[in-house]
Amino acid sequence: MPPTEETRRNAIDDYSPREITLHVEAVGVVKARLPVLETLALGVLAGAFIAFGAMFATLVTTGNDLGFGINRLIGGIAFSLGLILVVVGGAELFTGNNLIVMAWVDRKITAVQLLRNWALVFLGNLVGAEGAAVMVYLSGVLQFGDGAVAANAVQIATAKVALPFTEAFFRGVLCNVLVCLAVWLCFAARTVSGKILAIIFPISAFVALGFEHSIANMYFIPLGGLLGADGVTVASFLGNLVPVALGNIVGGSVLVALIYWIIYDRDPQPR
Repeated sequence: MPPTEETRRNAIDDYSPREITLHVEAVGVVKARLPVLETLALGVLAGAFIAFGAMFATLVTTGNDLGFGINRLIGGIAFSLGLILVVVGGAELFTGNNLIVMAWVDRKITAVQLLRNWALVFLGNLVGAEGAAVMVYLSGVLQFGDGAVAANAVQIATAKVALPFTEAFFRGVLCNVLVCLAVWLCFAARTVSGKILAIIFPISAFVALGFEHSIANMYFIPLGGLLGADGVTVASFLGNLVPVALGNIVGGSVLVALIYWIIYDRDPQPR
């Protein structure tokens, strides 16, 4: 039987905001109930995927004279590779999983299930990102451009650990608003190309604007430590990771998930 007009329309139209809300909530329930090993393994993949985006961004922002803003924009577009791999390839990313709060506030999952997912995914992301940092360090590719890529990596790590707590926190908040909106927009798309396009603009914006992503920093800062960056220690790494992760939680869970739940899921009337 040939497809009807309604079927053809549904295949190309994006999902409405209310449909996205219900979809995000349903996916959150599934994520919260994944087995431990599967959650950890998918978390490791996501950490490595974000690290690939960070590697790419470090390279393309090294040694060009395109100007401050354009250079940061190009780095942001390159960094988008990480979330594209996570969303299209399939992996569990702590920052994106802040959207699971929507299922929790609707009482579809318990607080224990929510925190279990976050803890396992955060741990997996840490292993994947730091493992990628070690491997790229051992690969020798940081010596491209007569060591200019390594110098850029050192500069990035040094700048991150120098951020005061408050700045790191609010940069984390703003970052995960954009990351979770990128994931949110992906739920509106029905095609892979649509998902990729939905990711590029919010992610390139957060990178260009200098916001802070906890999982990316699990790659950037340890890599700087391996390269001997001044001021990069375990203590300074945690001094960045804690406020950034807390900011990421507020940005994604409260300013995206909770707000959209209040708008679309508390009110049973269609919008």
